Order: sequence, then C-alpha cells, then structure tokens
Amino acid sequence: MLKLVRAPNVVIAQHWMNILAAAGVPCELHNRYLSGAMGEIPADQCAPEIWLVDERDETLARKLIADATNGPPPGAPSWRCPQCGETLEPQFTVCWQCGRARDPRDD
Repeated sequence: MLKLVRAPNVVIAQHWMNILAAAGVPCELHNRYLSGAMGEIPADQCAPEIWLVDERDETLARKLIADATNGPPPGAPSWRCPQCGETLEPQFTVCWQCGRARDPRDD
C-alpha cells in the first residue's frame, strides 16, 4: 500500500475516493474519524489520508485528483449530452437532465 495524499477534510477525501473508485482505482480512506482527537494528537496526523491498494495506480490516481482539484481549464467549452441533448458547463461531469455521465470521447 502507498499513501497517496492527505485531504483537507473528510468531505473532500470522500469525493476523491469516489473519483478514484469510478476510475477503477482501489484505495482506502484512513483517519476518517480522527478529527475529534485533534488537540490530543497533532493536527497533521488527524487529516484524512487516501492510500492506494496497488502502487502501480499512483500516476493515474495523482492525475485524477489533480484534475478534480483544478477543475476544467479556463475557457473550456461547454459539452452537449449525447443522450438528451442538454448543453452543460465544462465543470459538470454528469448531465443534470438525464443523469448520463460525461464521456471524454463525446467531446
């Protein structure tokens, strides 16, 4: 196992876990419940951590988290859902109208 990243809070950690899981990258969330111990334990040791099950996934996992953190590049075009035709802003990865996930090949 390999420690991939420390998240600033559990909500962001879970979001990143969901992104990794959707890409088929097995990982574990550690320190999920340690925020209540902050003060008794140093703050940097209480942060949620994402650990990769397979170290070979590190490059892909880091790219996925960087993409999620940075969002779409400035000036990125909107995209059209191929299922229902709705036009969506580039930061959205799922069509709000029909629920279809965006496929990068659709762009």
